[in-house]
Amino acid sequence: MLQQIFSPSVQHVLDLIGIFVFAISGALLAVRKNFDVFGIAVLAEVTALGGGLFRDLVIGAVPPAAFTDLGYFITPLFAALLVFFLHPEVERIQFGVNVFDAAGLGLFCVAGTTKAYEYGLGLTASATLGLATAVGGGVLRDVLANEVPSLLRWDRDLYAVPAIVGATMAVLCIRYDVLTPFTSALAVVTAFVLRLLAMRYHWRAPRAWNRRSTAVEVPE
Repeated sequence: MLQQIFSPSVQHVLDLIGIFVFAISGALLAVRKNFDVFGIAVLAEVTALGGGLFRDLVIGAVPPAAFTDLGYFITPLFAALLVFFLHPEVERIQFGVNVFDAAGLGLFCVAGTTKAYEYGLGLTASATLGLATAVGGGVLRDVLANEVPSLLRWDRDLYAVPAIVGATMAVLCIRYDVLTPFTSALAVVTAFVLRLLAMRYHWRAPRAWNRRSTAVEVPE
């Protein structure tokens, strides 16, 4: 059995915090899209739980945690309610929300990787599901909101890459039998810091080599 990143109780609290912040981002997008209260709640739930649900269904961890722990389901609804009434105030602290979102990205990419490995997947598949755990909800959010997913857009700061780095560090630790709470936390912090640096310095992935098109996408 792999080492826990944190104690189960601490892990659960961190999961709920990550879910809450992811739900905030989904609810804010719903408000910007002028969705009604049901749409806000749906986007909050999908953003918060989509990646974990996908991972659990793939590895056969059924019923998924989102349906066995009421806190996982209720937390996004609290976030949706908060945004419904206080979205101007939440928008004003967007940077703080982004920082917590980066922390959730780091935590979920590593936790998703280790859980997938525990269920018998290989190292590459485990890292892939770690990435899906971290970014899957955001992809579903954007698709439902009829937008190109943020992690596919060249004009967005790096998001998937930090998660890939964190998941890769986790599988390397598994491969060389050095996965401990310390090395797991190091992978989480590395992904977190990379995401913060990407936001601070607007790091972006390169586009196609010798790209000839002069078309410029207008940021939203």
